[in-house]
Amino acid sequence: MNFEDVAAAADKLQAGGTPVTIDAVRDALGGGSASAISRHLADWRAANETPPEPPKAELPQNLVADLARWAQQFAEEAGTGTRAALARHEEELEALREAGDALEAERGELQQQLGELTAARDEAVASLAERDEEIERLNAELRNAKQVAMDALVGKAKDQLAIEGKDAQLADLRTQLEKGVAQNATLSDARLAAEMELVGAKTARDSLESENAELRAQVAALRKKG
Repeated sequence: MNFEDVAAAADKLQAGGTPVTIDAVRDALGGGSASAISRHLADWRAANETPPEPPKAELPQNLVADLARWAQQFAEEAGTGTRAALARHEEELEALREAGDALEAERGELQQQLGELTAARDEAVASLAERDEEIERLNAELRNAKQVAMDALVGKAKDQLAIEGKDAQLADLRTQLEKGVAQNATLSDARLAAEMELVGAKTARDSLESENAELRAQVAALRKKG
């Protein structure tokens, strides 16, 4: 909002016979800062409004001159307090305008800070979302690693059980083999003893047969002599 906008609205109001006030100008503009409108309106009044000329009195010139001097003096004396009040009001209005400008500047700074805080918050939210995704990814990798380790342990346990089972089978076979060797040795000893007994029996038989043959020969010889 600039001076030209306020001046145009004030000219339009004045042309339409509407009192030119801050609220009327703001309504005509559809909004705006009261302090800015007041500042521009003061400049417009200083440039456009002129004090009304007093009516001409139809009196004798000397009386008119006296009355004019008296009226001027009276106006000056009466206007002293009014001008002082107006000056005081102008000072107050200027102070209000400065306060309003300061508030608007502060509001602008607060809006800027709010924007910066909002951007920082959005950035923090985005960072947290990325961190959550990273944590989820790491958790998934950890679960996979645990599963791989568990599968490896299970496989190793199965292999160990298989090896232990084979060792048990080998030990059983070794025991059975040793038992078989022992049994074979026992059988071999028994067979050897049996063979030795058979040899002895054959020898005894041969000896008996030889003795029988001699006896038969002697008997035959005796029969021939008789």
